[in-house]
Amino acid sequence: MAKSKAKPKIDEKGLKKGQLRKLAALRNSLGLEIADEAFLKWMAGQADGTAADPTAERIAAALEPILDELRFPRGSSYVVRRGRGRVIVERVDG
Repeated sequence: MAKSKAKPKIDEKGLKKGQLRKLAALRNSLGLEIADEAFLKWMAGQADGTAADPTAERIAAALEPILDELRFPRGSSYVVRRGRGRVIVERVDG
């Protein structure tokens, strides 16, 4: 009698759309057991999305002391860029 291997549990309802597509593609090409193992290894190697951009962290740290003095209207966007040794902040209309 063949041993039945315990297959890895993947909570498909907790996955995002792209992750579901990847899992489906793996299952179609590799088969159920191998695809589930490969998908779990791939998920373990993925970043959890909490890693922030170091530049964004530095900008936020520089603006934090003056946040009480600033006023950001709702729905407005700004672009921060460098130019000729200074920082240029422009409002984006759109």
